[in-house]
Amino acid sequence: MNITEWVRCPVCGNKTRLQIRADTELKNFPLYCPKCRQESLIDAKDLQVTVIKENAVKTQS
Repeated sequence: MNITEWVRCPVCGNKTRLQIRADTELKNFPLYCPKCRQESLIDAKDLQVTVIKENAVKTQS
């Protein structure tokens, strides 16, 4: 059975619209949060999400 987990926004902590599995690997993925309308670059491996250059990413308007 594959384990899935919701990706949470690194800014506000709410769930995003993205789920990842235990075998998912992401590099330089632009994660958008519909609640706080912030975009962050993330890496994900083994259900561990790491934020990259959080201050350098611009928001969508």
